[in-house]
Amino acid sequence: MGFKLLIILEKFLMFLPSNLRKAFFTFLGTIAYYLSSRYKKIAHQNLEFAFDNRLSEEEKKEITKYAFINLLLNFLHVMEIRHMSKEDLAQKVSIENIQAVQKVHKQGRAVIYATTHYSSWELGGAAISAFIEPIVAVYKKMKNEVYEDWLLESRDKFGNISLEKTNVVRPLVKHLKQGMGCGLLIDTNINEKDGVMVTFMGKNIRQTSTPAYLARKFDAAIIPVTIRTDDDDNYILMLFDEIVVPHTDDIEDDIQKATQAQADWLTSVITQEPKFWFWLHRRWKNDHPEIYKN
Repeated sequence: MGFKLLIILEKFLMFLPSNLRKAFFTFLGTIAYYLSSRYKKIAHQNLEFAFDNRLSEEEKKEITKYAFINLLLNFLHVMEIRHMSKEDLAQKVSIENIQAVQKVHKQGRAVIYATTHYSSWELGGAAISAFIEPIVAVYKKMKNEVYEDWLLESRDKFGNISLEKTNVVRPLVKHLKQGMGCGLLIDTNINEKDGVMVTFMGKNIRQTSTPAYLARKFDAAIIPVTIRTDDDDNYILMLFDEIVVPHTDDIEDDIQKATQAQADWLTSVITQEPKFWFWLHRRWKNDHPEIYKN
C-alpha cells in the first residue's frame, strides 16, 4: 500500500514545475530537521568531533538543517531521474575535468570512481553513466525489496549495473577486467576487517581499502569524483586527477598510502564546503563510539 502511494505521489509530482517539486521537498526536509532530534544530535556530534568544536552553534545549525534538506532533495532526484532523458540531465548537470578520465581511457585502463555521500550523489551517479561511461555501482541491500527495485531502476537508468555488496568481489573483478568502470563509496562506517586506518578530518578512522587494492592489482585508475551546487538546481560533477597507487615490494604500504590519499582528498573537499556532506551518518561509530554516547 505504501509503495502504491509513492508511485501515485511520483506521478502527481512529475506534472508540477520543477521549482514546485524542489520547494515541496525542501519543505519536507525542513520539517524533518525540526522533528528528528535523534539525527539532529548525530549531526551535531559529528560536526563537533570533526571540527574540534571550532564551529559556532549557528554554523552547526545551518549545516545540519541543510543535511536534512539535501537528503530529501536526493530522494527527489531519484524520482526525477526515472523520468529524465539524457538531454534533461544535461540541462541540470555539467562536468568539470572530464580529461582526467579520458587520459586513463587512452591508456587502455579502467576507472575506479571514489565516490561519496556529498551533495546530490544520485545525480552524480546518473551523470557519470549518461555522459562518461556506465559503471558498476555497489550498494547495500534494503529490507524493502519493492522500494529497492524502484531505487535501482533510477540508478541504472543510463546503463549502470548495481551489485549488492554481499559476495560482490568476483562479479566486480569480472567487470573491471573487461574495462568497465566501477563506483565505490569511501565515506561509510566499516568494520575492522574491511579497511585500513587513515587520518580523516584530522581523526584516525578505518576506511575501505578496496579501491586501492583493485587499482593496484588490475592496473586501474582511482579517480575521485563528487558533485556540488550553488542553487540546488544546477550541479557540477567534479572529476579529480588520478590518485596514483604505488607499486613497491610492500603491498600493504602501497594500499595504505593510496587509501590515505583518498581520505586527504575527501578531507579537503569537506573542509572547503562542509554543508554538502552527509552529516546524519554515524561515520565514526566503530572507531570513536564515545562521541555518540552523550
